[in-house]
Amino acid sequence: MRRLFTVLTALGGILLASSYATAQDVAITNARIVVGNGTVIERGTIVVRGGRMQSVGAGRTDVAGLRTIDAAGLTAMPGFIDAHRHINTGPDEKAQMQALLEAGYTTILSGGGPADGNLTLREHIDKGTINGPRIIPSGRIALRNTSPDAARAEIRRMAEQGVRFTGEIALTPVPGPTAEEIEVLKAVVDEGRKAGVAIQVHAVSASAMMAAVDAGVRLLVHVPNKDWVSKANADALAASGTKILATIGFGAPIFGVFAQDNAPRFRDGRPWPASIVDGVKVDGVPLGVEAGYTTVNSRTLWDAGAMLGYCTDSTYDPLGGLEHELKTYNAMFSMADIIKLMGPNTASYLGMSDQLGTLEPGKLADIVLIDGNPLEGYWNMLKTKVVVKGGAVVVDKR
Repeated sequence: MRRLFTVLTALGGILLASSYATAQDVAITNARIVVGNGTVIERGTIVVRGGRMQSVGAGRTDVAGLRTIDAAGLTAMPGFIDAHRHINTGPDEKAQMQALLEAGYTTILSGGGPADGNLTLREHIDKGTINGPRIIPSGRIALRNTSPDAARAEIRRMAEQGVRFTGEIALTPVPGPTAEEIEVLKAVVDEGRKAGVAIQVHAVSASAMMAAVDAGVRLLVHVPNKDWVSKANADALAASGTKILATIGFGAPIFGVFAQDNAPRFRDGRPWPASIVDGVKVDGVPLGVEAGYTTVNSRTLWDAGAMLGYCTDSTYDPLGGLEHELKTYNAMFSMADIIKLMGPNTASYLGMSDQLGTLEPGKLADIVLIDGNPLEGYWNMLKTKVVVKGGAVVVDKR
């Protein structure tokens, strides 16, 4: 009998452990709730059933029969979304995906494929082989040295794989895209519309950005970092309905991510600014000025009413990357705007506004609990304590 009890106890422990990787019925109580749409509930309760938020409101509702998480003054926010991060399957995927969760990320759109590796990574997470954010795969495609017909065929292949986003498609920034690039791009946009594949373009100059918009592209993974975006450019982009990711930290030096010697580094860990690309100048632009272009251009686009979203475009430490981006945003945006930009705007970029980006009934229960009030400063968004992804408690550092 004792042995049977021991076995049942062990089995119960296994089942309990596995239940934490699947959706649960949970109540988060005593939380400051930053909904993401401008509403803040100073002390409230979020009820989660079947992986979705059933109710979000002030006070304490009936939580009988639910696993209860007493937030005890913590702040609940929508799970962080990175709409352009370079990820793929590989030997370090377990540690990398866990680090993303612990930084507060619950959804990641792959930055550029290859699609097969993205799909494998997603499968590993979905099957519970490793813990990780929700992965949205993308596939590679190039405009150079190919034909419109070949590019169309590649889009159809992505669709057959179940891949619904291209990775970043590069356009020549200076002096601008060639006629051949634009011809292939227009074919890609047309085929993507037919096949249900969203086309994302890497346009890092104002001329490339506007050429992409004119070609029918509605998702851009960078604000220009080669030159200034004019008010007329920004107005035209906003009027077209094109959505764009800030990648605002591009070009700004990083300290302390790779070493502790107080030396500035670029995103890949090499010396700043010489390693931003290669050489002293790129396309006639002195290295190191990118940080000025990305910050000012982001604000220009925002003030024009463009849908500006969030990404890191990186492979380095997730918490370090989050801190770097938030520090850079802090120079140009209020915390209220940063929360909007990272939440509902980025969900809109993914085409998932009905699922993600705000804490509202009916949406996926992607919730982070942070130690502090994000409206008082970005640094409080670096203190994630609990992460819920689709109703499953995947991180608990209380």
